Parts: sequence; C-alpha cells; structure tokens
Amino acid sequence: MKLIECVPNFSEGRDTNKIEAIAAAIRDVDGVALLDVDPGKDTNRTVMTFVGPPEAVLEAAFQGIQKAAQVIDMSKHHGAHARLGATDVCPFIPVSDVTMDECVDLAVKLGRRVGNQLVIPVYLYEFAASREERKNLATIREGEYEGLAEKLQHPDWQPDFGVGIFNPRSGAVVIGAREFLIAYNINLNTRDEAIARDIAFAIRERGRAKRDSDNNILRDEKGEIIYEPGIFPAVKAVGWYMDDFGRAQISINLINYKVSPLHLVFDECCRLAEERGVRVTGSELVGLIPLQAVLAAGRHYLTKQGKTAGVPESELIHIAVLSLGLDDLYPFKPEEKIIEYRIRRQSPLVSMRVDAFVDLLSTASPAPGGGSVAALCGALGSALASMAVALTHGKKGYEAVTDQMLEIGEQAQLLKQAFLDDVDRDTEAFKQVMAAWRLPKKNDEQKAVRDQAIQTATRQATLVPLQVLQRCVQAAALARAAVEQGNVNSISDAGVGALSIRTAAKGAYFNVRINLSGLDDLKLRQDLLAAAEEAWQIVDQITEEAVKKVESTFDQKR
Repeated sequence: MKLIECVPNFSEGRDTNKIEAIAAAIRDVDGVALLDVDPGKDTNRTVMTFVGPPEAVLEAAFQGIQKAAQVIDMSKHHGAHARLGATDVCPFIPVSDVTMDECVDLAVKLGRRVGNQLVIPVYLYEFAASREERKNLATIREGEYEGLAEKLQHPDWQPDFGVGIFNPRSGAVVIGAREFLIAYNINLNTRDEAIARDIAFAIRERGRAKRDSDNNILRDEKGEIIYEPGIFPAVKAVGWYMDDFGRAQISINLINYKVSPLHLVFDECCRLAEERGVRVTGSELVGLIPLQAVLAAGRHYLTKQGKTAGVPESELIHIAVLSLGLDDLYPFKPEEKIIEYRIRRQSPLVSMRVDAFVDLLSTASPAPGGGSVAALCGALGSALASMAVALTHGKKGYEAVTDQMLEIGEQAQLLKQAFLDDVDRDTEAFKQVMAAWRLPKKNDEQKAVRDQAIQTATRQATLVPLQVLQRCVQAAALARAAVEQGNVNSISDAGVGALSIRTAAKGAYFNVRINLSGLDDLKLRQDLLAAAEEAWQIVDQITEEAVKKVESTFDQKR
C-alpha cells in the first residue's frame, strides 16, 4: 500500500470556524484520512496530519492550501511561532512503499500548482530544495512574514514557483519532502532531571558542550559553543522532569528512524542509565509511528532471543511493545498509534470465522468465489513455508542455513499478508464489475460511460488474480527452499505448502483467463495472457520439484 503522510502547518489556531473549513477541504478528498488537527492558541497555528496514496495526498494538500488562502488574512496575523504565510509549511513524508524521490516529485507538482493557480510564492525545502541554502526551513523563514516583501526583492530569494511579488493576504508557503519524525520518550526510575539531561546529551547528534580541564565551556573564534558529537545521527534529545508521573524522562525526536532505529536508541539509553545507577522503566510514543519501525524493533528483540523473525506481524508488534515498555505510562494500542493501522481498510472476508467463510462460499452468492479461494490458498501455502522454516531455525544440524531460514520466514510472512489482502481485493474487484454492468444505458452518452466503466472494472478484475499468480512465483520458491533445506521432520508441512501455492497459482490463472474475454483491447489481452502463462509455467516447475523432493524423502525412509 503506497502511503504518504502530509503535515501542513496553517497560521490560524484560534478561530475554530476557519480551522474547520481547512480541515473539511482536506477531509473531503477521497482516499485521504485526516488523522489529527492540533490547534495552538499562543502560537496561533494549527498542525494537521493526513495520510493516503500519493495523488490523493497531493490533491488534499492543494485543497488545504487553497482554503487557507481564502480564510486567513496574514496582514492581521499575530502568533508566537515563526511563520511565512497562511500555509506556513507543507511537507510530504514517505510512510510505506513510497520513496523519497516520489515525495520530492509530489512537492514539485504541488509547488508548481500553488504558484500558478493561487499566485502564492513557493519555496522548496529539505529533500525537495532547489539549492543547498534552501534545505533548512529556518533559513527560508528568516525575516518571517513581516520581512517577506523585502526578501522577495532580492535576486537570491526569488521563489521556486509563483511570481516574486509580495502577496499580503497569503504570504508565501514552504513545500518539501522529509523523513518521518518519531517523537519518542524514554522513562527513568528517578526524579533527577540532570541524569536524564546527561543521557540526552550523550545520545543526540549534537552532543554536549565541550569543556576544558577547569570545566569551562569552549568556544570557537566566533564565540560559538563547540560541541562534542553524540552517539546517534539524526537524533535530537533533551532531559526533563514529568511532575504528573514523578519521574525524569529523556525526550527524543528521531529525525530519521532508518538511520537511527528506535530500538537501538532505546538499548543505548538502557546501557547509559545503568552506568549512572538508574534504570529505564519503559518508553512512550507521542503521536504516530510507521509500522516498519515497530516491526524492525520486534525482529531485533526476537533475534537477540535467538528466535526466528519469521513470525506474524502481530507477534512482532507484541514483542516490540513488551521489549520497549511502550505501555509503561498508559496502554499502547496499535490500532491508534501505528499509522498504517489508523487507515487500514476493513477486510470483511478475511476477518470472518473459517466456518462462516466456508458457509458463505457454499451459497449461490457469486462472491466470494474462486479468485478469493486461490488467494487464500496462497496465504495458507506461505504460512506453511514460514512454519517449516520456524521449525528449522535453531535446530541442531541446521546451523549452516540459519540466515537463509530467517530470510525465508520473513518473506513468507510478508507474502502471507499480501495474499490475505488479495482475498478481499478479488471479491471487491468482482463487485465493481457487477456494478458497472448495472449502470444505466438509456442513451448513447450513458452507454459510453457504462462501456468504459465495464472495461475499467474488468481490467482490474483481471489484474488482481494476475498479481496473485505472479506472487505465487516467489511463494513457490520459498516453499521449495523449505522442502529442500528445512527440517526434514516438517517436510510434509512444506510439501503441503508447495501444493497449496500450486493450487493458488492455477486458480488465479483460471480467473485471469475467464476475465480476459471481457476485454476489448486485443493487445492488452495478449500481454496479460502471456504474463499469466509465464508465471504459471514457473510455479508449475518449482512446485513439481518440491513435491518430487518430498516423495523421494519418503521413499528413502521406507
């Protein structure tokens, strides 16, 4: 699921009607989920957080900026926070299955549209910056709104998009792309704020002020404090005392959790705390966290325990929560704190009990049907491959394949989840075809709309099983590896996994074939059929090899 977060900051934190008007403009864009609206009266500023697929997020960002330009008059704005315009800053942040380059592309598209259609000067920052000196948001904001008219007259500060003419009502907007920022606090079993500060100085990128032998702070020739770098890059941290909980806390901003992962920062804080005679009691998240950051922590701690990381997503989350003590101050609820879970669509079929699903399948209802069952077979086959390697990992005699088993287990779990998603995707695609066929056809215009809708829906109904079939290629390879190199005592489980994946692939192939007849585009039909036949031939060969290996193993044991 391609998912991007956008966190625009609007220069209005007091007028609830204006705030709601902007929020409604964002909320009304299909595919976008507005997760948080956080107004501040003193700063006179509201931070909104929304997520969705790239194009939907792009549209929502434009609608929010456009509405802010309509309802906010910067010539009358006063607030404690630095700001440049009605929409002060609008960053795009990759969350899942999206690259930073894609976010940069969105920032450029949005900047061009805002500059051209709304006639607001636009500056690009961070990863989207057009030049080095514009990467830092604080540098672009220098002089703020009050100094913008003069700034725009300088050749070095012409906007990236829009005209270099002062817009007194809207000011300017800074648009860019940055990494996901995780606000994270680590709790100590002490009231001593100095200890928390000391640990914060040790871990943060900036480090601590350098001192001479007399404990005097050292400064450079310009009088600036000289700092000794800390342990973790892309980390900011301070120490403080929480009166409500009666303990000191290390407050951390992980600017790039891919560079300095959450779990490594936590482990180091535990070590530093112990050196200072105190103990970490747990931690807390402020705001949301990407799923991958939590899963990485779960894998890290399972690996430290000498266990396979090829476990379900739910178990990885459970281990991460336990290991990091994320429920130290209050219960950690994944459905509220993990960003992907906040917008995860309901899966009516997958969430059914097995008997209820089978009962529904056995009725005259045309959906769910063979496509959903094929996807379910893929999930079962991948699960069995993961099971087989889990029963291999750590077993005597299989030390040479430990790393490979870990990799297979992790990949099998990812495929299992993807196949489960396909169960509902297939049925939903079929329903869209049925809906298209039910469109009115009373006149030529309606017929044209209906025909186009049928072709679009049929294409999607063909692509879903094709994707299942192509996914089976990777799943079959994992099952074969589990058969050939896994624990011989679980070879029958791996063999059943290979057979299940074979059934999934053939079933998906059937569903591609039956839907192809509904496509008018002959070239598209030929291309899709060729792709399906190629994938099926590969799966057929791989699973046949796996089955023969299982049977030969049984024959040798006679």
